Amino acid sequence: MNNVVSNPFGSSAPQAAGSSAATSDHHRAIAEIQAAMVIAQQNPRNQIAAMDRILNSCTRPSLANAAIYNYAKGGQDVSGPTIRLAETIAQQWGNIKFGFSEMSRGQDRDGVGYSDVKAFAWDLETNTERPLNFRVRHWIDTKSGGRKTRDEREIYELVANMAQRRVRSCILSIIPGDVTEAAVDQCAVTMHATADTSQEAVQKLVSAFASIGVTKAQVEARIQRRIDAIQPAQIVSLRKIYASIKDGMSGPDDWFSAEQDDRAKKTGAQGLKSVVNPGAARKDEPSDAEESERMNPDEKQPQTVPQQMPKREADPAQSDWSEEDEANARAAEVAEAAEQQPAGATPAPRARFDGGGVMGGAFISSWLRMVFSAATFAKSPLTVDRSNFANRSARGGTNGQRGGIAQAKREALKAKRRKAHKRRVR
Repeated sequence: MNNVVSNPFGSSAPQAAGSSAATSDHHRAIAEIQAAMVIAQQNPRNQIAAMDRILNSCTRPSLANAAIYNYAKGGQDVSGPTIRLAETIAQQWGNIKFGFSEMSRGQDRDGVGYSDVKAFAWDLETNTERPLNFRVRHWIDTKSGGRKTRDEREIYELVANMAQRRVRSCILSIIPGDVTEAAVDQCAVTMHATADTSQEAVQKLVSAFASIGVTKAQVEARIQRRIDAIQPAQIVSLRKIYASIKDGMSGPDDWFSAEQDDRAKKTGAQGLKSVVNPGAARKDEPSDAEESERMNPDEKQPQTVPQQMPKREADPAQSDWSEEDEANARAAEVAEAAEQQPAGATPAPRARFDGGGVMGGAFISSWLRMVFSAATFAKSPLTVDRSNFANRSARGGTNGQRGGIAQAKREALKAKRRKAHKRRVR
């Protein structure tokens, strides 16, 4: 016998609060869809009036300038309506519901999150729906690689950017094709009719391109003329390109060539080094201080420039001139100069920049100068007779004259050796 009395106000199976809320939302969504379909059936669209509204909207310059995208593919230009024009057509056509919604989120095996998104377009009057499900990874591609999204704002912007293209595809799939073509043609006519080439309009166009990273020089390179001489047809073309870049169908690099860097203008090894490693190229270049030091020698250096010997000319008998002969000729020249040098004067060093036999002749010359300097210093270690310079000038014993005598001797020796060489050849 059961002595328990049941509660007449109680329920047989208690329900959770979350389940009841989900059920309520589900029923409300069904009711909204049914109400929209009923209203669409009771108020069918007038296609003639809808087409007039679409064409009138396309006569607005602001919409026409952003209505057509254009990009290059396979050597041909591909154009079509942008998302802005697709939304305008759907609004003026009437009884169409479109958009996108984020269904769920998850995480891949590599730790990058993703969102499952649904884009759709629904003609409530004809009950024609085009859904499109896709997945968006929470990953942003950059020129230096890629990275994960940092916050909810970046996730929303990434999802919305990817979803808008799918929404456009869904809208254009349920709108008759001739309606879309007529709208595109009207936008093209509007752009050509309202192509403003005034200075203010051109400056506004250049500023618009500057906001997406395209400079004035790149625009001029694209149209092959100065921006002041732009034509209406080129204005229309640039507006299509701008709409394509803003719509995400193409990038600036697809239409405009990159500006050449000053380092790339260098030629040869320096130009290659400046492009591959700019820091090393700048390091190799002389600084202002080094350049000034090179152009202006140090004041501590001697002010008198040593007399240079004339450069020996090449001749057929040059191969017979050995290093020993060169050293002997050099020693004879120094000995002759020492004989003409007055007592008490220090012989001035002379530089030599000509060819073979430099090491041998330079060694003997240095040794002889050291001997004569020691002898002179032993005679008068603290005083130097400066009148010798005047006496030497009066006698005409300059370095140039003595060098001329030595040069004459060498020429005579060369002529003698050439004659001997000719006799051996015969």
